[in-house]
Amino acid sequence: MTGFRLTSSPLDALRPAAFGADPSGERMARILRSPHFADGVFTNPVGARRTPSGAMLKFLPTYFRADERARRAPAGTIPVHPTTVADLAVPAATGLRLTWMGHSSVLAEIDGARVLFDPVWSERCSPFAFAGPKRLHRVPVPLRETGPLDAVVISHDHYDHLDMPTVRALARGTGARFVVPLGVGAHLEHWGVPADRITELDWHESARLAGLTFTATPARHFCGRALRNTQHTLWASWVVAGAEHRIFHSGDTGYFPGFQDIGAQYGPFDATMVQVGAYSEFWPDIHMTPEEGLQAHADLQGGDASRGVMLPIHWGTFNLAPHPWEEPAEGSVAAGRRRGARVVTPRPGRPFEPADGAGLPADPWWRAVAARPAGQPAVPAEQAEPAGVPEVSLRA
Repeated sequence: MTGFRLTSSPLDALRPAAFGADPSGERMARILRSPHFADGVFTNPVGARRTPSGAMLKFLPTYFRADERARRAPAGTIPVHPTTVADLAVPAATGLRLTWMGHSSVLAEIDGARVLFDPVWSERCSPFAFAGPKRLHRVPVPLRETGPLDAVVISHDHYDHLDMPTVRALARGTGARFVVPLGVGAHLEHWGVPADRITELDWHESARLAGLTFTATPARHFCGRALRNTQHTLWASWVVAGAEHRIFHSGDTGYFPGFQDIGAQYGPFDATMVQVGAYSEFWPDIHMTPEEGLQAHADLQGGDASRGVMLPIHWGTFNLAPHPWEEPAEGSVAAGRRRGARVVTPRPGRPFEPADGAGLPADPWWRAVAARPAGQPAVPAEQAEPAGVPEVSLRA
């Protein structure tokens, strides 16, 4: 098993509030007792390289090449579904409804409870308001209009999943509990979230809340927000199970055989929310390609990709990798077609119910706004043919 460790810096004393806080006291004592903490760091279930040796020297020319840069963002305005407070106030007819808000943020209404995964409502996923990746589409629903929440679930502490302004707004404006991986609670308390509203879990630990069971499950990734990355906060995927339904949120992860184990122990699932964006050959172990994401969905469903539905997440909202902006969606749809999976592709903000077979969103809306290769004009989504995709691996 492999962990990561960076050395300390004298600049730590000057770090912004958004950097969060390192675990200490009883929280750190609990981390030290974790079976997934070794040699001073949290470890992955399968060894993972964040970047292969020398990869950044090869990556930088690719990242700054003009023609490829143009394709990493849409050429037009991303269509956002005009969801209203009234839409979200109507109970889900089938007991399970999901609303993808963009990137990895998903509102899940499950068996009478309301859970918000990885909420990021800021303009940038960054510790600074003036720099860092800027969102490519507006927030579909103002944070105050998402309605009452029972739980906010965080997968790990990277800025595109754990956003300080959003957390502070939710702590002030809702009575929701925060369910997070072990160690992440140190950031939340640093930002003013009361300790009695924070539940921290190690992998395979569970907690009951609002009639649901929340279980932290393994992921293949890493953590860190500050200049000194201590690897003292865990990363996780999540299983949320109610009386009638169960769902899975991958957080960020590379592909690993543990998805089969998660499926066998906690599945199958009515819906999986699986990371399929921000992948690259330069960091192959910590993010999944669309093909790998579809394989993870199949593993979680006991090998049967046609079970449940798969919602591709972690794409479309921020430019975080060198692949074309629309490629994660195209790749997921193509992989789903090959495997007989039901891959849902809603516009940001459009609610859908996984059990509503006839009403599942399948509109290839991204094709009308994707930047085309030089010499190819943008075309309406309904006229576009599927693109070939390589199978390599606050508004408060």
